[in-house]
Amino acid sequence: MRKAEVCRSASGPARKSKTSGLRRNRNRVAWLKRAAVILVAGVCCALAADQPVIVLVGAGSSVPLPLYRKWADVYNQRNKAIQLQYLPQGTNEGIAQVIRGISDFGAGEVPLSPEERRQGNLTELPVVLIGIVPIYNLPGIPQLRLSGEALAEVYLGQVKNWNDPAITKINPGVALPNLPIRIIYRPTGKGSNYVFTDFLSKTSVRFRERIGRSASPKWPVGESAERSSDMADKVKKSPGAIGYVELQYADDDHITHASVLNASGKFVKGTAGSITAACVAVEVPAWDKLAPSLTNAPGADSYPIASFTWVYVRPNPKDPRRTAALVNLLNWGYTDGQRVAISEGYSELPKQLVAKVTAQVNSMR
Repeated sequence: MRKAEVCRSASGPARKSKTSGLRRNRNRVAWLKRAAVILVAGVCCALAADQPVIVLVGAGSSVPLPLYRKWADVYNQRNKAIQLQYLPQGTNEGIAQVIRGISDFGAGEVPLSPEERRQGNLTELPVVLIGIVPIYNLPGIPQLRLSGEALAEVYLGQVKNWNDPAITKINPGVALPNLPIRIIYRPTGKGSNYVFTDFLSKTSVRFRERIGRSASPKWPVGESAERSSDMADKVKKSPGAIGYVELQYADDDHITHASVLNASGKFVKGTAGSITAACVAVEVPAWDKLAPSLTNAPGADSYPIASFTWVYVRPNPKDPRRTAALVNLLNWGYTDGQRVAISEGYSELPKQLVAKVTAQVNSMR
């Protein structure tokens, strides 16, 4: 697949409502096929077009997929000269594609390594705040508490049943069933793995020593779910299941997610407000860290599995037209795009951070 400038007649995927089947495999596969057809068709028609449309192609994590789809819906309507397409292929693949020049930008939840910055001349910019929430399927139990230590023991295979003392002791008065825990995890190269294992590594010595922080952890137990939507589907359909997804997937699919013990000793539910609180606690007062990790942040109101989702860009691409188009898209993303994100339930970036980031964006010109 390669970047392409496509004719005005090659439109993006049809707009879908938030409660439509975005999460279902059939619709996702169809959407990816349409995107591929559009990009391939663009190679041919760009040669004949008088005023070719620039299609900016992004690839990366499925964690922010609902955001990028919504952005494409809105942005592609307002700016017919520049169009956005986003392909969910995993954080590691997103970084690899932008390094190789296949896509215009990558996206994900893993900070760039020094080698990736050097090799690809890449910069990562925070786009919005996200929260990874532990989702579960326990009929009749509307609210559960979990700690990082308990989650670590579950994913290490040490806690096997829902009525294990590691879980019951932090849920007094809750009649937990003697039901096996069905563990669902993400495969290699996923941003949600990185954020989740970063949190577990900070709260469990045993987890840090055995698995550690990684986008590609070697999970000792459980079964894989390729994308965030697959994990949400598996947990929703399987009594006793546990998994972890970005908050929007849990909310959109009406899947119960647990409150999580934070660094101040309080159990906090993942919400737009509690995710923002984690960012503020880490970034004040200078607002210049653009911190690679927001997990287990201080503060009574901080949700402990919070993170930035990043966009990976080249500061000095060779094609000035594509550079200008990318700068246009990003400037929109940090203004109107933030308001779109809020309307979809995401936590916006604090304005103090937006000022720092937009200065970096405009230096790309």
